[in-house]
Amino acid sequence: MSTTPAAQTPQTAPAGQDFPGKTLGIVGLILAIFFNLIGLIVSAIALSQSKKAGYKNTPALAGVIVGAILLVIGIIVSIVVGVTAAATMSTMNY
Repeated sequence: MSTTPAAQTPQTAPAGQDFPGKTLGIVGLILAIFFNLIGLIVSAIALSQSKKAGYKNTPALAGVIVGAILLVIGIIVSIVVGVTAAATMSTMNY
């Protein structure tokens, strides 16, 4: 009788116990709010470390999502402001 191994699911660390990338994930999430690109990179590194160790890192995942969304919003706002400024400057009469 052959048995197939159960699908491996990410482990959750017991309360109070650190796992690889936990602190870095929290730092990445905070950085993602204020410094989008840096927070996105730090969160991605933390998420990668946690996945290699087999642990689920929710703060790192949230940091990746928040960092990516805020980075895209920042790029869109910059483009809109740039186009608006260029249009305003071209219509000014000196």
